[in-house]
Amino acid sequence: MAEKETKWYCLRVVSNKERKIKERIEFEIDRNDWRGIIPQIVVPTEKVYKIRNGKKVIQDRTLTPGYIFVEATVLDSGRSALDGDKIQSITTLKDVIHFLGNKRPIPMREDEVKRILSKVDNSEETGESLAEPFIVGEEVKVIEGPFHNFLGTIQDVNEEKKKLTVIIKVFGRGTEVELNFMQVEKQS
Repeated sequence: MAEKETKWYCLRVVSNKERKIKERIEFEIDRNDWRGIIPQIVVPTEKVYKIRNGKKVIQDRTLTPGYIFVEATVLDSGRSALDGDKIQSITTLKDVIHFLGNKRPIPMREDEVKRILSKVDNSEETGESLAEPFIVGEEVKVIEGPFHNFLGTIQDVNEEKKKLTVIIKVFGRGTEVELNFMQVEKQS
């Protein structure tokens, strides 16, 4: 059997509830046996980490807050299998606002879909990145090591090695120190 053609649709939802809404939609799809019509729902995320109290905390961050992407098959006539019943069923779920195009969802362009899905694929391959990146000139406090509790200014950031070059004042003179991301915290 040949693989059916599909199109992607953008669903507007309440921000920060994307994962929960995805679960509700998938429950609705399974309950109504629509898996052949709506093969997948995607909430594009990337892994990021923050440093809290000297510990690395990994989180998933939504790339498109307030939006979920729905893949639906295309009928032989060229129309979407995402018809009135399915649209009504999905958009009446809690915290769902509407499809882009409201009652007649507009399919996303191929280039938009590829760009978004490639970002998701890239973030899975490259691992996590820092949620709030360090910036040259920013002031940080050393929280670990021989310079514990010293304040310094970032001179260089090496994202690949996860290291910073920080200028710390020792006896009134600026001293260049190389520290890893886990040894410092941002000053607010």
